[in-house]
Amino acid sequence: MTKEKARKERIQTMKEEKGNEMRVGDPILFAAIGFMLMLLPFASAQQEAGWFSEALTLPSVSRGGRSPIRTDPIEMRIVKGKWTEPAEGDALLRPSGEPYQRSDGEPVQWTRAEANEEGWINAGYALIVLEEESERTALLEAHGHGGVYVNGRFRPGNGYRYGYFRLPVRLKKGSNELLFIGGGRRRGIRARLRPMDTPAMLNKGDMTLPDFVAGERHETLGGVIVMNGGEKTLRGAVLSASVEGGEAAEMPIPSVPAVSIRKVPFIMRSESFPDDATEAAVQLTLRVGGAEVDSIEFKMRIRKPNESRKRAFISNIDGSVQYYAVQPASPASGKADALFLSLHGAAVEAIGQANAYSGKTWGHLVAPTNRRPYGFDWEDWGRMDAMEVLETARQRLNTDPAKTYLTGHSMGGHGAWHLAVTYPDAFAAVGPSAGWISFRSYTRAPQLDEEDAVINIMRRAANGSDTIALAKNLTDMGVYALHGAKDESVPAREAQRMAEVLKEFHNNWIYHEEPEAGHWWNRDNEPGADCVDWAPMFDMFARHVRPENAATRDLQFITANPSVSSQYRWAAIEAQETPMAFSKINLRHDPHRRRFKGTTENAARIRLDLRHLMPSETVLIEIDGQEIEAERNEADHLWLMKENEMWTATTYPPSDQLKGPKRYGPFKNAFQRQMIFVYGSSGTDAENEWAYAKARLDAEHFWYRGNGSVEIMSDAVYAALAPTGRNVILYGNADSNAAWDALLGGSPVQARRGGVSIGERVYEGEETAVLLVRPIENDPEGLVAAVSGTGLTGMRLTNRLPYFVSGVAYPDVFIADVKTLESGLEGVKAVGFFGMDWSVESGDFAYR
Repeated sequence: MTKEKARKERIQTMKEEKGNEMRVGDPILFAAIGFMLMLLPFASAQQEAGWFSEALTLPSVSRGGRSPIRTDPIEMRIVKGKWTEPAEGDALLRPSGEPYQRSDGEPVQWTRAEANEEGWINAGYALIVLEEESERTALLEAHGHGGVYVNGRFRPGNGYRYGYFRLPVRLKKGSNELLFIGGGRRRGIRARLRPMDTPAMLNKGDMTLPDFVAGERHETLGGVIVMNGGEKTLRGAVLSASVEGGEAAEMPIPSVPAVSIRKVPFIMRSESFPDDATEAAVQLTLRVGGAEVDSIEFKMRIRKPNESRKRAFISNIDGSVQYYAVQPASPASGKADALFLSLHGAAVEAIGQANAYSGKTWGHLVAPTNRRPYGFDWEDWGRMDAMEVLETARQRLNTDPAKTYLTGHSMGGHGAWHLAVTYPDAFAAVGPSAGWISFRSYTRAPQLDEEDAVINIMRRAANGSDTIALAKNLTDMGVYALHGAKDESVPAREAQRMAEVLKEFHNNWIYHEEPEAGHWWNRDNEPGADCVDWAPMFDMFARHVRPENAATRDLQFITANPSVSSQYRWAAIEAQETPMAFSKINLRHDPHRRRFKGTTENAARIRLDLRHLMPSETVLIEIDGQEIEAERNEADHLWLMKENEMWTATTYPPSDQLKGPKRYGPFKNAFQRQMIFVYGSSGTDAENEWAYAKARLDAEHFWYRGNGSVEIMSDAVYAALAPTGRNVILYGNADSNAAWDALLGGSPVQARRGGVSIGERVYEGEETAVLLVRPIENDPEGLVAAVSGTGLTGMRLTNRLPYFVSGVAYPDVFIADVKTLESGLEGVKAVGFFGMDWSVESGDFAYR
């Protein structure tokens, strides 16, 4: 096969991985593909040796998609400890003894398959057995898989086929099993093992790098992967970076887990560069115990002051180094004080997104990363990244918050809709281009039976993804929706549906559908990107400024989760009656008469900002037909609390022990605030081994999906260090994790060997998985989550719960047994949300 043919096939593969997003003729997307192809090596047998040449394979038998649970008979065997190596011709049997059948009626069987000349094996599952003469650590390079069991220990996959994917794996003397799970639409898997030359190595294939800017002195951070092949945590290592042979800047790196990787920060310092400089060489050296163990060289771009550039920052989500891109303003005169936040589509880098725009005279364009080119679809940690970048860039560029605008293309168009309806206070106007509305609208997923109490709670956990339900938050925002009439990737029906929604209540919106245009387009087929850099959209932006609070007399606001989005203008919803159901306020106020009037739905606590009111001793309130005259005194805020259908007012803030905007749940919300993964080491050998492997797996998953860097430590180390101000994720149960008692000892949900209790209700057995989130005592913002099980079977059941997949949601408590792998939701035993006081009694739970 020629190189050109191989390249074209890879482009097609990447298109199909995110088929709704990509077009080879799209300049910005083609640039992203080119970057990825540079990382992904060609694999012809003549050019690259070592790809596994054959495997025992099985068609895909896993079902789940973007769902919180999946069915999978192979995983069922692994979880229950009943997996045995199959032989060629073995049929996959149901518990009844009947074979699973293919669509043609033939039994599903294990068959031997040979790799093609590039090393690809087509399979839903692929089993490779290796014989090793001695124990060793190797580097696993694999592409196209959804995950791999290495001698029973699950490691993350590389479904997007990134060329930099390398993981240290421990091989034992004798027989070793590598069981790959197919990922992506083509089900192709390719893998090989390479020697790990030193116990610790650098991988420069996935570096996070800013740009240097001519004329500026620099002290900036980068991120690089350290691979630890040793069987102990790597501590005390140092990274030293020298720019163009200058003085080295040293930085101790955080701990790197045993037989794993971690993307760690390093610091670079340099004097200013002349305007004609284009790049600078950097030497990066890893030292362990004072000895050099690895060194790499790379180039840093040097950008002119008027050119686009990348800026690095430390994320508060996990303490990792991230970047955002800037297309700086080029003001003809005066100060450019507007900020345009632009969200990229799938497979696109943030710098590519910024480069698709011409410089504006009146504002800076800023493009966050979504944490990866595919990332989180601008939901979950992608949403957090966008808002973190917005605040970071706003401070650095000194822009006017009232002149902040939001746009995005394709997946980024969805992100624009999602962020706008979630944070209406942050933007003066929004302009989605080629954006899909929601996962449900885009995939046309069937509606589940919401009469089922368990399904109802599971659905409510994902309510924040429901763009249409939150659409009225756009009421005071300018809206410009843009779409190509012949877009085959994101059909124009998505924008047309939003237009139908907007016309019901909005009086300040525009929908332009470009005739004959596809997904990525420019008028008259000239160079450019009208589908993102659309002049009429930016003209609309220029006509909108976010009003001051005092200028807002009427407001309506909807939220699904007060810890994600609670405030609009001078009012905030801080607590709900029914957790994670939509809460609404419709209020009007007269600042001179100091009077508020309005209605609420599903609101248990509301905060009113009084700072824009005229001085007074009292405030008059009419809410849900009830009149209140509240003392104001010198207070800047007033809280309204609802109990037994009656509202009361106070100027004293509520207890921080209650659910509120600073911590609320559900489960996934604990994975932020520089969270720490704490694995149990106080159980049996098998429990301890699982806990470490699962904490490592989650850290590696978060690196792969979210460019993350998570600290892992044992319960003993956590107790010794006693870190504060950070969220914690526990792995294990009350009997196996020594940190459980300190962090979850007072929880009404307790998981132990042999059973889990919810209040007075007990589920016995060792096949139950438990996900749980609770507040950390004496930390008003702290959350602790548990990834737990009532035995090894229950623990292993959590291995493939997809909580790092965007659009998948879990409530505060999720309890399920191994039957989910066979019968889906029927295996869910209990789900629920704690009440506002974090109790079961005041909460909302459903049981089977």
